[in-house]
Amino acid sequence: MRDGGPLGLAGLALLLMATGAEARPRPVAPGDQPRSNVVLVACDSLDGRLTFLPGNQTVDLPSINFMKRHGTVFLNAYTNSPICCPSRAAMWSGLFTHITESWNNFKGLDPDYVTWMDLMEKHGYHTQKFGKLDFTSGHHSVSNRVEAWTRDVNFLLRQEGRPMVKLTGHRKQFRVMETDWRNTDKAVNWIKEEAVNFTQPFILYLGLNLPHPYPSPYAGENFGSSTFLTSPYWLEKVNYEAIKIPKWSSLSEMHPVDYYSSYTKNCTGEFTKEEVRNIRAFYYAMCAETDAMLGEIISALRDTRLLGKTIVIFTADHGELAMEHRQFYKMSMYEGSSHVPLLVMGPGLREQHQIPNVVSLVDIYPTMLDIARIPVPQNLSGYSLIPLLREKAESEASPRGPRPSWVLSEFHGCNVNSSVYMLRTGKWKYITYSDGSSVLPQLFDLTADPDELTNLALKFPVTVHSLDKILRSIVNYPKVSSSVQEYNKQQFISWKQSLGHNYSSVIANLRWHQDWLKDQKKYEDAIDKWL
Repeated sequence: MRDGGPLGLAGLALLLMATGAEARPRPVAPGDQPRSNVVLVACDSLDGRLTFLPGNQTVDLPSINFMKRHGTVFLNAYTNSPICCPSRAAMWSGLFTHITESWNNFKGLDPDYVTWMDLMEKHGYHTQKFGKLDFTSGHHSVSNRVEAWTRDVNFLLRQEGRPMVKLTGHRKQFRVMETDWRNTDKAVNWIKEEAVNFTQPFILYLGLNLPHPYPSPYAGENFGSSTFLTSPYWLEKVNYEAIKIPKWSSLSEMHPVDYYSSYTKNCTGEFTKEEVRNIRAFYYAMCAETDAMLGEIISALRDTRLLGKTIVIFTADHGELAMEHRQFYKMSMYEGSSHVPLLVMGPGLREQHQIPNVVSLVDIYPTMLDIARIPVPQNLSGYSLIPLLREKAESEASPRGPRPSWVLSEFHGCNVNSSVYMLRTGKWKYITYSDGSSVLPQLFDLTADPDELTNLALKFPVTVHSLDKILRSIVNYPKVSSSVQEYNKQQFISWKQSLGHNYSSVIANLRWHQDWLKDQKKYEDAIDKWL
């Protein structure tokens, strides 16, 4: 940290330009150099479209821009499940969500699951983790898991406080998210005090909470997180004129699953354009604070002369809708929620490059093993990114052959009343639900309709059939949906039995309490009918 603010905001580029020869060595053949160090910075809820045009015009992100100049940005990187724990389970396991059965924020990987970091440590890497991990089972609130288990119940309840903004601090206050800054400080100190002395390579992971919305205690007991909070310091980094006010369908025209999501997220009420613009502006300001933490890590590597020996990766678990499609949060296959940032820079990798290929977070696992020169297991869902980053022929790098031309994302958690599956390939995004027939699918042409406002599923049935055939070759999604439904019911029954006589009181006072308490018997009867 430097006086007056994070180094990454102003001095980062100048410092690195001044030491460019030291910081960016000439690429050599991978086999002729020591194994690279790796730093992975993974934040929470950053919309990947902010890392390239036109999204990057809305807010100043100097550290991300630095990585773009000295590395590669992936233009079509996606989460494999747009919610915290299942997404991170995919990243740490290299396997699709339906394979690990990471169904919701309560159900992730087993605590003893062998991750890529475990394998790198076994093969001689020093390893260190700071901050948010969130890929194992048993975490998050009771409300969160009960909402996921009961999504098939025939009721509709608001599960969040109305999204709002809150300004805190003053124009010189840049440390707003103190927990993230403390973890960033720990990572910086570790680089400067420990990593600098290593004779073997290291892997450092930093997990950030930002730019995830903050808790909203005003919403009462068991409140959720619907507050976009920042200081004037960060808000000044936002270009208000560039903020796009999203178009909304009328409530009656919304896709039925979108309506359920919007209602449970407390977004079906009236919002003025000023409210929507402010929510988006405060979110972008939170992204700017996130970027500054990334800058601190890059600066620490530069200060210790480790930058030229280290591959730096920046990504997020999912995005943030920020009032697009009349929703905030994630839990959606729309771009704001499912499109993640992915930037990579380091020795021997391409600079000032953009990669259009579709990739996803399961690719992190084989990429880490590739960097560490560890044989990559053949059963992984992901493919190494190194061939794309080094312009190697795919067949040269992977015995499995070239990476597929599609990515898969799926969602089975709260705020959505159906299992959802997304296939992204070429210009198409195909979204289907549940058993594939009971709910209307969605088809978007992202080239012609980047805002995903026109569902083409009925207009192009042949395309839908073709994409659905590909999807079913990857996952038997009707069977998976049925398994999730059974899991939800069994989990709820076990939870209900564990409460005994306290059941009625506990369930009434979860995040949906404001609606539930208006007609408690009605909602308990709906659950009994479901069971």
